[in-house]
Amino acid sequence: MRYGDLRETVEPVVAACGLELDDVAVVRAGNRRVVRVTVDGDGPDGHGPSLDEIAAVSAAVSRALDEADSADERPYVLEVSSRGVGRPLTRPAHWRRNRGRLVQITRQDGSELQGRIAEAADAEVCLDVAGAPVWLPYAAVAKAVVQVEFARLDESDAPSSPAT
Repeated sequence: MRYGDLRETVEPVVAACGLELDDVAVVRAGNRRVVRVTVDGDGPDGHGPSLDEIAAVSAAVSRALDEADSADERPYVLEVSSRGVGRPLTRPAHWRRNRGRLVQITRQDGSELQGRIAEAADAEVCLDVAGAPVWLPYAAVAKAVVQVEFARLDESDAPSSPAT
């Protein structure tokens, strides 16, 4: 199955499950192919698809690929996943779904900026940079990636020790 045919087969299935097709790729692995489908969507908490949604999409895409008329009958392995935090933010919906997260931005002019996504509009994003709001048009962004943060538990959040 050609890439264009594959995308045409997968995209409506993903949409019928209430998600968006972010990417589809085919990679050779010996005699097999690995079909990687990356999906996105708001999910139950507004921050991306849940595991249950991804499982449902995986089953639906698997059925669609098995039923698709294809001259290429080589076996394949299907991998379905969400975008994850390592993928660049490229659309306003990506910014919106990551509200509250820390993001590292490389601007079109090569300068860098790090801030927390406070608000995401259709044409620009508002970042909290050291407590001050900074509005940045998406057109000024060359690359933006969410930063993984490891936070220490406050003492009030720490589990209490058992009573003795």
